[in-house]
Parts: sequence; structure tokens; C-alpha cells
Amino acid sequence: MLPTLLRDSRALGVLAVPLILTQLAQVALTTTDTVMMGMLGTTELAAGGLAIVIFNQIRTMGVGLCTAVGNRIAAAAARAEQAGGAAAAKEDAHGEVRAIVRASLAVATFAGIAGAVLMVLIGHALSWLGQDPSVVGLTRTMLYALAPGLLPCLWFQAIRQFTVGMRRPQALLRITIVSIAVNAGLNWILIHGAFGLPRLGLTGVGLATSTVHLLSFAALYLAAKRDEELAPFLTLDITRADATTVGRLLGLGMPIAATYGSEAGFFSVTALMAGSFGPDALAAHTAVNQLVYIVFQVAIGLSHAASINVSRELALGNHDGARRIKNTALACAAAVMIVVGAVYLTLPGLVLAPFLETGSEQALGIATHLLIVTAFLQFFDCTQNIGVGLLRGLDDTRSGFRITLVGYWAIGLPAALLLAYALGLDTLGIWLGLLIGLAATALLLLRRYDTALAARPRPASTTV
Repeated sequence: MLPTLLRDSRALGVLAVPLILTQLAQVALTTTDTVMMGMLGTTELAAGGLAIVIFNQIRTMGVGLCTAVGNRIAAAAARAEQAGGAAAAKEDAHGEVRAIVRASLAVATFAGIAGAVLMVLIGHALSWLGQDPSVVGLTRTMLYALAPGLLPCLWFQAIRQFTVGMRRPQALLRITIVSIAVNAGLNWILIHGAFGLPRLGLTGVGLATSTVHLLSFAALYLAAKRDEELAPFLTLDITRADATTVGRLLGLGMPIAATYGSEAGFFSVTALMAGSFGPDALAAHTAVNQLVYIVFQVAIGLSHAASINVSRELALGNHDGARRIKNTALACAAAVMIVVGAVYLTLPGLVLAPFLETGSEQALGIATHLLIVTAFLQFFDCTQNIGVGLLRGLDDTRSGFRITLVGYWAIGLPAALLLAYALGLDTLGIWLGLLIGLAATALLLLRRYDTALAARPRPASTTV
């Protein structure tokens, strides 16, 4: 049992580790933004945090539309390998990969434009959502600065899924690490008005982020064009996108986008709820939410790797391998979450220091209590994300959406409202509601994966 787990862990790690490191490097971008916003003051942190929550809500749904690309490409690439010397079958599989890449960029373009418009509209509606007036104006201007960066951000994600599906994600990490330094430098220049530029404050953070998204997309595209295995499949000519392939991606991607949006929306609503308790509560919520977001990148990397590997194993007819992938991913996730949870419980002041300024004792006190809940919440948050990825590997993207509706909105949100307002636990009650919703979602998703995999027909040559 243990040797098998170690072997499967190494196989999963070949793809998961680069993805996890890339995710952590990407979250360093928003972490840098959060730290620099905190240096501007509690009100700026609250406003900027709310803008980032809204941006992430829309970006996450756009990413969901492109996420099935990796699974489809992984399956097509596996079929090409199986074809061996059969030239016609191999060319059909390669043609499928090219069609998927074009279609994914077309989907990303539509989602990026529509999402940017939506961000501007939300900026205008903030004053109706019960937020502090001192926060609304700052949040609105930052949303305007973030909106142009959504399109290149989603282009980046489409090409990223292509490279992951082809099992060649190495350039992602290098590009993302460089983007951290570029983002920090641009933040400093635009916030403080260095080199004769105007002092933009919080708006400068949004402009820096949009610029980094554009540069990252350009770098990843050029890196893929220089890769001999990737270049033949990559083109930016979305006018040649096949309508049938676009429709197929949307059919798979819309439930994923709805699932991601359901989760992000759950967190977005809780941010608005935290804001109703004042700037200190919202600042504490923002700081802890950023910590959860950092650790969540481990779950995303494991989820994507597990999902891609499930698609590949099933394309090769290996049901037992697909079953073991679930156990391996969950075991790896649990090991990481235990270590992180111990740090949260023993060193809360050190963990929160980069996000909250020294004078904000009330915000720090709230955040310290939230970390206790977070130490347990992250287990379920990681598990439910892996569950969504496993189902995606089965091409079952609709079940994830239905289950998140139940777990987040029918169970988690009512629990958060009851605990925060009716029982007077305020922000702590919100996070207890989050924990309950994520736990319910995780259990339902894993149960669905086991049921769906057991019901899937096995190849005739496979023994039970």
C-alpha cells in the first residue's frame, strides 16, 4: 500500500509540483498587492481587497471557461500516443489539439471583454451594496484600472491550459517568478509616483496588475512558440476557430465557470458581509482571505494535475489508476494542510504581520480569531477543489456545479448569516459558515466521483 502511494505520489508530483509552484508564484502577485495596499492604510486595504475580490470573482469564472481545455488536450495527446505508427489516427489527434487551442483563445477573448465591462458596471453599483462610503470611491477607481488586464489574463490562462494538457508546463514557473519582481517594481513606481510619474496610490496597484497580465501573456506565448512540441499547435488566429469545438468547450466550460463562480461568489458575498461590520472587520477578512488564497494554490495545483491524469488514465483505459489518483491527491493535500494549520495556530502574529499595519489592533484581533477557524477550514477547501478537478477528469462538469450550489448556498451561506447576524458572532460567524459550506461540498463531491467512476464502462480487455 505504502510503496504504491509513494509511486503514485511521485507520478502526480511530476505535473503537480510545477503547477503548485506556478500557482504560488501567481498568488505572490496579489500578495504583493495586498501588502502594499496595507502600507497605504486600513481603508486602502479594505477598498483594494474588495476590488481584488470582485476581480477574482470575474477572472475565476473566465478561467473556468478555459479549464476543460487541458483535459481535452491531454486526452487527445494520449490518443496520439496510442496511435503509434498509425499516421492517420495520429494526425486526427493532432488536428484535434490545434482546433482546441484556437477555440480556447476565442472563448477567452469573449470572456475577457464581457468581464471587463461587468467590472465597470459593478464599480458603479458599489454604493448600493452597503459598503462604507470611504471605501466605495477607492474600490471603484481600482476596478477601472484592473478591468483592462482581464483580457490578457484569460489569454494567458488559455495557453497555460494548452501547455499543461501537453504536459509541458515548465515555462509557466519561470515567467510567473519574473512577473512577481516586475509587479512589485511597477507597484512602487505607480503608487509613489517615481521617475516623474504621477502619484497614483491605490489606482497604481490596479494599473501595475493589468500591465503584468499583458506582459505575462506575451512571454508565455513566445515561450510556447519556441517549444518544438508546442509550436505546431499554437496560433492566435481565432477567426479560424471551429464553431463545433467552441461549442464543445463552452458545454464543458460553462458548468466549470459556474462552479468556480459559485465558490468565488460565496467568498465575495462574505466579503460584503464583513464590510457591513466596518473597515476593521473588512481589513481582517481581507488579510485572512489572502492567506487562504495562498494555501489554496496547493489545492489548485493538485486538482489540475489529478484532473489531467484522470483524463489521461481513462483515455488509456486504466480505471484503477483513475481511482488511485483521488487517494494520492488527498493524501498529499492533507500533509501540506497539517503543516500550514500548525503555523496558523502557533504563530498568528507572524503570519498576519505583512498584511495589517501595526496600529490596527482591532483588525489584528479579529484576524487572529479567524485564523483558528482557517486552520480547519483549509482542509475542506482543498478537498472540495480536488473533488471538482477529479470530476472534470471524467468530463462530468455539471455535477460539480450542482453540488456547489447545495454546499455553498443552501448550507454555507444560511449558516454564515445565522452565525454572524442572528447569533452575533460577526466576522467569526461568517468564517464558521464558510467552514460548514466547504465541508459539505467536499464530502458531496468525493461521493459523486466514486459513484461516477464506478458506473463508467470499462474496456472489454480490463479485468475487474
